[in-house]
Amino acid sequence: MTTKIDANTARSAGLKADVKELQDELAKLAADEKEMVAIRQKTHADYLQAKADYEQGIAGVRKALVMLREYYAAGDAGAAFVQQPAAPELHSKAEGAGTSIIGILEVVESDFATNLAKEETAEAAAQEAFDQMTQENKITKASKNQDIKYKTEEAAATDKAIAELASDRETTSTEHAAVLEYLDKLNARCIAKPESYASRSQRRDAEIAGLKEALAVLEQTSFVQREGRHMRGSLRLDPVA
Repeated sequence: MTTKIDANTARSAGLKADVKELQDELAKLAADEKEMVAIRQKTHADYLQAKADYEQGIAGVRKALVMLREYYAAGDAGAAFVQQPAAPELHSKAEGAGTSIIGILEVVESDFATNLAKEETAEAAAQEAFDQMTQENKITKASKNQDIKYKTEEAAATDKAIAELASDRETTSTEHAAVLEYLDKLNARCIAKPESYASRSQRRDAEIAGLKEALAVLEQTSFVQREGRHMRGSLRLDPVA
């Protein structure tokens, strides 16, 4: 019973240690998940701000392009209608500058659109990774919580078994002590104990004294018998004489 109690005690301690470790892992997982959510919220907020900025920039550039194209288109039409040969160089320079500005704005629009597409791709990838990690964490938490439940129940059952074994051991120990006490009494009555030298010497002296006394009695008895026969013999011889 003691061996079983020790084994169950070690088992219970191991189970409780496992539960503590699982609980620590869940606490760390919760902290990591909280941090992950905070990071995701920040990156998502940054994405929304960047998206708004790029979309606003694209809209502004496109509006400017429309206005410039309309302006220079109207200017070309007016110049063709009015026909001002006196200042052809000024009109030519203005048209060249407009074309250059339009070209720059078109490049800016393309850059804005490219950067917006990159932000959207990065946002989609970040959200996908976040969703996948969230799902994995959910599975991990469910598994660890299930392990905690089973190990806690098993530890409780083991502790109950330990209590029952301890009670049985106490009862058995009491019964065992009673049996040993009874056995000692039986041994005291049934098993010869070695005598000491003094006891053996005293018992031998007593036996010798008893033998001497018996011999003395026998000798006295024998003498009395002889005397009786002698007297009876004498009585028989007197009449003959």
